[in-house]
Amino acid sequence: MKYYCLGIKGTGMSTLAQILYDLGNEVCGYDDVKDYKFTQKGLDTRGIEVFCDNQHPLDPEMIVTYSVALPLDHKELVRCRQNGLTIRKYNEIVGEVTSLFRTISVSGTHGKTTTSSLIRHILEHTVGTNYFIGAGDGHVDKEHDFFVIESDEFNKHFVTYHPSYTVITNIEEEHMECYRDLQDIIDTFGILAANTKKFIIACGDNPNVRKVRTDREILYYGFNEDNDIVAQITDMNRRYSVFRVRFADLDEEFEVPLFGAHMVLNATAAIAMCYKLGIKAEDIREALKDFRNATRRMEETELGQGITLIDDYAHHPTEIAATISSVRQKYPDRKVTAIFKPNTYSRTVDFTEGFIRALGKVDRVYLTEIDSNREKQEDYPGVSSRMITDGIEGSQIVNENALDNLVVQPGEVLLVMSCASVSHLIENIKKKYS
Repeated sequence: MKYYCLGIKGTGMSTLAQILYDLGNEVCGYDDVKDYKFTQKGLDTRGIEVFCDNQHPLDPEMIVTYSVALPLDHKELVRCRQNGLTIRKYNEIVGEVTSLFRTISVSGTHGKTTTSSLIRHILEHTVGTNYFIGAGDGHVDKEHDFFVIESDEFNKHFVTYHPSYTVITNIEEEHMECYRDLQDIIDTFGILAANTKKFIIACGDNPNVRKVRTDREILYYGFNEDNDIVAQITDMNRRYSVFRVRFADLDEEFEVPLFGAHMVLNATAAIAMCYKLGIKAEDIREALKDFRNATRRMEETELGQGITLIDDYAHHPTEIAATISSVRQKYPDRKVTAIFKPNTYSRTVDFTEGFIRALGKVDRVYLTEIDSNREKQEDYPGVSSRMITDGIEGSQIVNENALDNLVVQPGEVLLVMSCASVSHLIENIKKKYS
């Protein structure tokens, strides 16, 4: 079959394009963004062509799949419609892929990418697996039974998925433009649970996760003793987190090259899932030793003047708070300057106070202008990054192209956080402080 993926540089669509290609289909794509994005690596490796204009010919046999980031009146989507092409939603195509394998769905407001990456890594080192992970990373080999997928709750995407097993890392208010309220989010996770064929591993420390109703087998994990799977941190240094996991007949110590309590929870979920699937504890332990996290998860680069640059995908107040806490623990004697690039006007409105509280925990704060993504400024009059900087004393707006007012002292940690594209910002930082 022939697929034409609109918005192909987005993390989800890029991954889907790679999966469709690996399944033996012809794939090409379109994106408005002309600049290189980290999500293109897998596309380039496979030779998947990306167009940034609408001058190329359309094949009548193409199945068009589009990202929800594209408005329905987008010029390329309109052109495909006018040419009579078959048009399918992104999550519908993904749902069809999940039905082909023993799918492990990793869902939750935070920690999906790291947890799914950990499960993928363990299975790759033991029995082999396919994967679809939202950091622009996907691969399929039809000889493998398992399929690890990062399941996004945005726009209720995952209700079309058909997993054999599910992980729920946590549930919080997020993507409120797609949900009525928190209960609506919880109920939607309940649909995913109902779609799960076998069992669920869920974080019992999160009270909202406990509210998900399901008749499937569900095992809770966390630090609290009332969970079925209990994690206990025994040591933490700049290179490894060491922790013990107790689960059924398992009572073993593991170490993972990740930092922070939230990362230990992610690793515990992965260990529990793989152990219940029959992977031996010693094989899990060995696999975890050389794990490398997904792109833009506490990714460190040493700059000049002793400055450490950390690039992280955190974009929700809870994620920002957890990332800052981890940086503070890892570098307790160093000052931390943060640059935050807000993503979407709606999220800025919904979480203004949360952003102010979380970002207020660093020594110096800068914000770029809001990345609008799929939204239009005229629909959100008066909404800007200043809604956040006005609540943080001494914080400033920074132009990511010029960085004229950015001040980072020698020996400091510079923490960049956003789910939007920051490649241009990172390059400019490296030029300024190389």
